[in-house]
Amino acid sequence: MNDHLTHFDDHGQAHMVDVGAKSETHRVAVATGQIRMLPATLALITSGSAKKGDVIGIARIAAIQASKRTADLIPLCHPLPLTRVAVSFDINEAASTVSCTVQAETYGKTGVEMEALTAVQVGLLTIYDMCKAVDRGMVMEGVRLLEKQGGKSGHWVAPS
Repeated sequence: MNDHLTHFDDHGQAHMVDVGAKSETHRVAVATGQIRMLPATLALITSGSAKKGDVIGIARIAAIQASKRTADLIPLCHPLPLTRVAVSFDINEAASTVSCTVQAETYGKTGVEMEALTAVQVGLLTIYDMCKAVDRGMVMEGVRLLEKQGGKSGHWVAPS
């Protein structure tokens, strides 16, 4: 683990990290988060009767698209050639939540944590957008990195 912020130079100026000397390795990141809503809103999603259509299907496409646009959204991220982005949604009726989990992969010189995290956020935001007409009080929460693999820092798993 670094003991300094890598996106600042010795003078405190923001810069894009130089990854030129790093080795290309298979890099994987898994991120997750959830959106909590009213039970009636969840029922609209699961029944497929939301006015805007297939909420989960559209949120999946939005998450994938967002992962590919991460460098356009986060100023100091490197654009990456993603080799795989898998998005899954789990519905928990008892808690009235939808969880989004994303696994992003590449073969490159820098990790894909930001791509996985961005995809989760946009997937959840898409659910919010599609359901806000019936539930403006939805809450997105618990967005975090679960695991990363590859590169010099190796394999990292979030504490339980």
